[in-house]
Amino acid sequence: MTFVVWLHEYDPAQRPLLGGKNASLAELLSAGLPVPPGFAVTVGAYHTLRDHADLRREVGRLLAEMDLGDAAGLEQLSATIRGRLEQVPMHDGVARAVRSAYEALCERCQLEAVPVAVRSSATSEDLPDASFAGEHDTYLWVRGAADVLRQVTRCWSSLFTARAISYRREMGHDHDVVSMSVGVQKMVHPRASGVAFTLNPSDGDRSQVAVESAWGFGEGVVSGEVTPDSFLVDKVLGTIARRTVSDKAFEYRLTDGDTVGRVAVEEARRTAPSLTDDEVCAVARLARRAEKHYGCAQDVEWAVDRDLPAGDNVILLQARPETVWSRREPTPVAVPGTDFMSSIVRTLLSPLHARPTQERPP
Repeated sequence: MTFVVWLHEYDPAQRPLLGGKNASLAELLSAGLPVPPGFAVTVGAYHTLRDHADLRREVGRLLAEMDLGDAAGLEQLSATIRGRLEQVPMHDGVARAVRSAYEALCERCQLEAVPVAVRSSATSEDLPDASFAGEHDTYLWVRGAADVLRQVTRCWSSLFTARAISYRREMGHDHDVVSMSVGVQKMVHPRASGVAFTLNPSDGDRSQVAVESAWGFGEGVVSGEVTPDSFLVDKVLGTIARRTVSDKAFEYRLTDGDTVGRVAVEEARRTAPSLTDDEVCAVARLARRAEKHYGCAQDVEWAVDRDLPAGDNVILLQARPETVWSRREPTPVAVPGTDFMSSIVRTLLSPLHARPTQERPP
């Protein structure tokens, strides 16, 4: 059984082994997009945990007794299940494969103990009628094979966070069917990071790319704890059409203890733009490359790596289909029965082409 697949050696036939996030990153890496190097611990490795029949029966019994209306009870149920899963010793073959792959990644990065992100990649992320974003765990700046193994186990158990259990029950998905792959990738050391949508999330306008950015690691933006700077980039002209710079009171960054922590932002940087204009446009181009590859609107996570030179420092961390506006029927540009010139005039008079009145000029 295959327990580890390198992202740069990915074959599309391996997608069921990798989960949605890992498979997407591997595919984009193959397409030439800048994705951090790393490997996936496969669904097969997770299944060695499920092979413990007594454990599986116990988890099934606990889930059968849950009450979705009891929030505190659901959190306790999650903690009980996760604790039981994390107590099971990792399969020897899985541990050897992960340890060997981590050591190879260290050699490739020419670092003795390369810091890595250990990221959940559940098979449920492939489901067309559900969005499990944020339901499972990710661990940042992990060093050493022993810690990597420990965090892989915690990613497995995060298949049973209270949020994930509740969401699967509400959506009618079988808890016993979903599985978990885990990604292990070299950490980016970000000066700024955030998300981007290849359409305007406020109105679905597909002629724009929306970029949201804040200082440091992207956890503050993804979780909604930080109000990010926001930019709209015109897809055709490649220029910034609108910008709003926010007061960013804190950031997640590397601390003196070699961990990622939440710290206050110095006064001089709080209201300064977290990206240069060139970086905003570079993020927009990266998001568009992902959109072009998949042929549909994308929701991407990115970072500006402070250790790489300008021009090569915008890195793609995740890409997934945009799920809100993409499920709606597009509004036709021309109204049936009207002439072509009238359509052009209506387009020029639409709000899309109106000059913004409140935001700062680009």
